[in-house]
Amino acid sequence: MNEISKRTGRLLGSLVLGLGLALSWSAARAVHDIPGIDQADGAANTASFSLYAYPFNIPLPEGTSLYMWGFGDMTGSQLDANGQPYYLPQYPAPTLIVDQGDAVTITMTNYGVPQPVSIVVTGHEVAASGGTPGLVTQAAPIGDTVAYSFTADEPGTYVYHSLDGPNPGLHAEMGLQGVLIVRPAGFDATEGSPDRKAYGAAGSEYEQEFLYLLTEVDPEVHAQMERGHYTHFTNSDRFAKVWFVNGRVFPDLFQGDFNPLYPNQPYQSLAMAHPGDRVLVRNVNAGHDSHPFHYHGENLTFIARDGGVLSSDGGATADLGRSDNTINSAPKQAIDAVWKWTGKDLNWDIYGPVTNCTDADHNMEDDLNPGVLCHDDICIDGDGDGFDDVNHEYCADHGKALPVTLPGVGELTLGAWYSGSPFMGDVGDLPPGEGGLNPFGGYFFVWHSHAEKELTTFDIFPGGSLSAVVVLPPYVDIE
Repeated sequence: MNEISKRTGRLLGSLVLGLGLALSWSAARAVHDIPGIDQADGAANTASFSLYAYPFNIPLPEGTSLYMWGFGDMTGSQLDANGQPYYLPQYPAPTLIVDQGDAVTITMTNYGVPQPVSIVVTGHEVAASGGTPGLVTQAAPIGDTVAYSFTADEPGTYVYHSLDGPNPGLHAEMGLQGVLIVRPAGFDATEGSPDRKAYGAAGSEYEQEFLYLLTEVDPEVHAQMERGHYTHFTNSDRFAKVWFVNGRVFPDLFQGDFNPLYPNQPYQSLAMAHPGDRVLVRNVNAGHDSHPFHYHGENLTFIARDGGVLSSDGGATADLGRSDNTINSAPKQAIDAVWKWTGKDLNWDIYGPVTNCTDADHNMEDDLNPGVLCHDDICIDGDGDGFDDVNHEYCADHGKALPVTLPGVGELTLGAWYSGSPFMGDVGDLPPGEGGLNPFGGYFFVWHSHAEKELTTFDIFPGGSLSAVVVLPPYVDIE
């Protein structure tokens, strides 16, 4: 929370429309899966997608728009926040989710991109039919269709993108790129299942799953393409000025998935977890530049790179990845890592003073006052791991007082996500107009680019790839 205050101060309160759109008491699930076109567990070990390519514009926070080329889903099998089919071209392209061993076919029709469009999939040998010969595979001029087929042999996270035309790299710059996720054989998405894994390997288990797709653009290139100056692009002249996470820049990236304010940018990038949750971060650099993305709160444990498990025993255990707080990703590289926050050894009780309450199911919520924090006078560690079995409190810190005296609110610069209390789940009194974006008393940690220019949009801070994770009390559902 202090990190948020230091970096953004009072400006955040005027920029962010509200965390309440991303979190809700009526949330139906305690785990989060990456949204996309999910054909995992499909019949007959096949997965078929029908995409189209088309120009569109996306809004930026300062009020301008950016001309893009993108892929959309022709079938509407991806559902929006209201459960309705989603057909729009989007940035990034639809996330495609399949099972290991699936025979995958992506049929793509170019309905309006002024250059022939193709699809290549990193880590896969793809056969193409239809269209015309392109730079590395068959491509689709306007009005034409190409079918791309391959077998998803190995689980992991992969980039798919167009690579064609007289200037290689232009199509990725313009937005024709997305992610393919291959679930491992035997995958079970059910909450609490031991087979809820990124790979077949031990150590790849997770509760929460989030995609962090990093890209960047040079707005001048997009302006030239909108004017029809298709030859006015070279990689040497390109100079990025806007940096994205999942197709949005700060503060837009905190809003929920399929927010109507961003009709062609459906994916948000505010990660959510409970204490002790294993958070699978699929970090993908789909841009042209390297992006050092930095994760506060705890170190990540790397488990795989480009679909290959970092293993010393042939893939049975993900045990060769290092622990680090930054992923230095190269262009078109995908790194899978696990992040977990526990609060261990803080030397004070994160849930505050012990209270007398009715809490029969020991979930830290007062049975008689729903939504009210209820801190038990016990810490039950039945499995001997040092943590409470239900709320994952570190038992050695149970009941310990906060070791400092907090200054009054008149002596603080209050960040928009400060709840008014240092304790998880507690919401204290705040001056009028302060805070309000943390109704559940969660802990916010900044996840952001470590290249300072990438925290700006058109050189204005804060902007760019400035994201966060929020650790929520155990009784708050995650949607």
